[in-house]
Amino acid sequence: MSDGEDLAHPDVAQFVLPGVIPDRETLDGWRQWRRTRHDFRPAPRISAATYRTMSARRRHLHDLHRIATHVNLPLQETPMSLAVTRTMRSRMQSNSMKHKPTTRPGLMITGGGYQGKTETACETAATYEDEWIALHKEISPVTLLGYRDLHAPVVYVQTPVTAKPKSTCAAILDFFGADYKGFNLPELVRAVRGSLKDHGNRVLILDDITRLKMRRADDQDTLDLLRALMSMHTTLVLIGVDIPRSGLLREGRYEARTNQWIFPAPTNPTYVDDEDPSTQTERRFDLIHLEPFRYDTAENIAAWTAHLTGLEHNLRLFNAKPGFLTRGRMPEYLFRRTMGVVGLLERLIEEGCTEALESGVETLTEPLLDDLLIDLDNDPARHPGAGEVPDVPAPTKNDKPGRRRARNTVFDDRGAPRASG
Repeated sequence: MSDGEDLAHPDVAQFVLPGVIPDRETLDGWRQWRRTRHDFRPAPRISAATYRTMSARRRHLHDLHRIATHVNLPLQETPMSLAVTRTMRSRMQSNSMKHKPTTRPGLMITGGGYQGKTETACETAATYEDEWIALHKEISPVTLLGYRDLHAPVVYVQTPVTAKPKSTCAAILDFFGADYKGFNLPELVRAVRGSLKDHGNRVLILDDITRLKMRRADDQDTLDLLRALMSMHTTLVLIGVDIPRSGLLREGRYEARTNQWIFPAPTNPTYVDDEDPSTQTERRFDLIHLEPFRYDTAENIAAWTAHLTGLEHNLRLFNAKPGFLTRGRMPEYLFRRTMGVVGLLERLIEEGCTEALESGVETLTEPLLDDLLIDLDNDPARHPGAGEVPDVPAPTKNDKPGRRRARNTVFDDRGAPRASG
């Protein structure tokens, strides 16, 4: 294959030109993401000897594919995310089969920032939607003639940063591309209910729910609005950081012995028990906690090591020997750098692989990772005030000070890699 043919090859175009990134907060974007979420193909595994035989251009293309592989690591199931998936899947299926016109119980998924709450919930909902649509042969069971393509079993939206009933309704209507210009609040609420019903909706996911601050009257009204939507055939899934202490529920504490959140009795004399808004919320939602990994027992260490093994399998570094993430001090080192938070681990591994590739080291070592800092300040989708950006463990006194790469050198011709075998 010539260099020119390399550039035109469809496999090359797939990772160099990924196209428009799906916007999951719109019907078309969610549908595109759901259908293509497993389409990415990682770089092929080749030996260092094979790499040496490639032309300079083909080596550059393969390096680009490796970089794309490292920044598009597949979602790995963890013991904690598996528990969330099972509960969420069971709740969605049970609610979807109910014929009674009663309120559908919802779910709240809580945990710290970068712990995979959103991706776990979206993957679980997408799998449910795959099955639901296949069951109905792509046609909504409540659709009207001519509206086959409007079936939307799952709706995903983010809570507006300054959430009010109007802006929350607008976010939901924006998912459907509905025209609501000039609508007052009652009209917006009717439009939301109508859109959910007409599109055969079964699951409404509202992310970053802890942007609601219950000390504000607008936010309390927004929560009342969301609770009202539960009277429809919709499972409401709310995702947020540290929900028990956010004010959405009464102040809670985690009981490690029973693995449950404990809520004290209401203390506000203004309300009778059944009228207390926080009590109403608790009774309508089950709370699931997505925790980070722990490193305090043999069982927890084994789970962390198994997760690292899965990561290791997906990396494409020529000098990375089997067990380079799971042997010696590396598991403990990676835990210390990330505190068991899967998003921080993925970020560190991603940065480390790019550095290993560009420098020619072609493996991950403590000295290489010591030079990298995890910087979360440049993520516009995260709201620090809502706890969506976690504290990143600072380098210890034994760590080297962090540095930043001067430039991307992936297009430089470095010749053959420094392979050890």
